[in-house]
Amino acid sequence: MRTYTVGDFDFALPPELIAQHPSAERSASRLLDGRGGQPVDRIFRDLPSLLRAGDLLVFNDTQVIKARLFGEKPTGGRLELLVERVLTDHEVVAHMKVSKKPPVGTVLRMDGGFEATLMGRWPQEDGPLFRLRFSGEPHALMSAHGHVPLPPYIEHTDTADDERRYQTVFAKNPGAVAAPTAALHFDEAVLADLQARGVERASVTLHVGAGTFQPVKTENIAEHQMHSEWYDVPLATQAAIAATRARGGRILAVGTTTVRTLESWAASGQTTGDTNIFITPGFDFRVVDWMITNFHLPRSTLMMLVSAFAGYEQVMNLYRHAIEERYRFFSYGDAMLLERQTTN
Repeated sequence: MRTYTVGDFDFALPPELIAQHPSAERSASRLLDGRGGQPVDRIFRDLPSLLRAGDLLVFNDTQVIKARLFGEKPTGGRLELLVERVLTDHEVVAHMKVSKKPPVGTVLRMDGGFEATLMGRWPQEDGPLFRLRFSGEPHALMSAHGHVPLPPYIEHTDTADDERRYQTVFAKNPGAVAAPTAALHFDEAVLADLQARGVERASVTLHVGAGTFQPVKTENIAEHQMHSEWYDVPLATQAAIAATRARGGRILAVGTTTVRTLESWAASGQTTGDTNIFITPGFDFRVVDWMITNFHLPRSTLMMLVSAFAGYEQVMNLYRHAIEERYRFFSYGDAMLLERQTTN
């Protein structure tokens, strides 16, 4: 089997193709149908016509929290927190952007009038994440004073429109700091069309972390340390997958986060917990037959995942086509439909 380096997953993307805002309508985004040999240009609302009764769509029902918070040190120096997860006892784990890291025990004055006490690093003392205790309930404070954690390549500050559109229509379990973007294209009309055609739905939860945007910094991809995220596969979803298999239906994962969740469960047998699964070409997929996904960053772990799923040459050809046809890239961009290939 071919050995890949991070450079194999690079490509030149014209900056103007990075979508800064979502399409006017969720399901009016474009859909690149990448099944088979030749790419087919479609509109996302065409998706239900490509499926059949008895297929199962699996969504990630995580909800993006307003995880970006601003404040200052006792010295007056400004800082920014990006909450990665909420613990117990009003404690959170967060990334901190500040000119000089304050010592443990420092009480930070946050915009909105609450305080955050620095407790140390988490989970290791030499790691990039910090543990802080808020002076109130974290979800309530973020809801009142936080900002939508837009990805680093979106250049505008968050607006009320981002609060609505950087969220799926079925989000219900708060905890993500990045949206499961493939699911942003689904609206009530598409969901109703799917139901009318006998396509079934199920959900998992994976709280997407900021690590999803981290580049791979090692040329040898086997040396990359994957970030960890919390997931859950409910009993109802496990049953729905088994029933779909029994009737000969196909399992369609909506987004890479759903793929990672289902394949983590299949590989480990654990229905809930943390996963740092790193899917690269040669991976043995056990659950997912088709996937819907957006277009990903060059040299990213997500480029490696989709290449593992649909085949490296196929994916790189699809990306060349998408650039030629001026598809919109990344979180607010367009989508593509992929079928699992049997060999990589």
